[in-house]
Amino acid sequence: MTETLLEFFKAMADQSRLRIVGLLANRERSVQELATALELKEPTVSHHLAVLKAVGIVTARAEGTTRWHALDRDALERLSKRVLQPEKERIAKSKPRDESFDDKTLRAFVDASGKLSHMPASRKKRGAVLRWLMRDFEVGRRYSEREVNDAIQRHHWDSATLRRELIGHKMLARKDRIYWRLPESEWKQGGEA
Repeated sequence: MTETLLEFFKAMADQSRLRIVGLLANRERSVQELATALELKEPTVSHHLAVLKAVGIVTARAEGTTRWHALDRDALERLSKRVLQPEKERIAKSKPRDESFDDKTLRAFVDASGKLSHMPASRKKRGAVLRWLMRDFEVGRRYSEREVNDAIQRHHWDSATLRRELIGHKMLARKDRIYWRLPESEWKQGGEA
């Protein structure tokens, strides 16, 4: 948690990046538009966007030869919740009297900052971790492969393996590099995959 916040505040401790966030708060923009509005060179704007993408608050999509950048409001909301209510406190408040299997598993494999230390070898425990990862995906929303990777990488570096696991457990579906969340009734449980 502390590391995530430190990276966020480092990213925001630059006047140009703050101005970019302000411009993206209104609508998505290209590098060229941002460079013109900020009176900066395009490579400089690209550098600032890369820093903001690295902390997960800016997304990009390609349209022809242009990349459109947008503020990820959901990521900002998740970050503010983490700042205002630390993970341990959230878990303590939501923890039922009899801790569930998933909660016990997550306590063993997920640290206070929301990072997955390593994947469990047990299929049943792996299923608990995958169900936890699915909290970042909304029903009815379509995701690009990049968005899926970004969501997973907020918790673990190996997005390719985890993405395949989510598909294998029938939690995510994929067609033409577009992904969507499947209904929980279709998910394979721990040892079934």
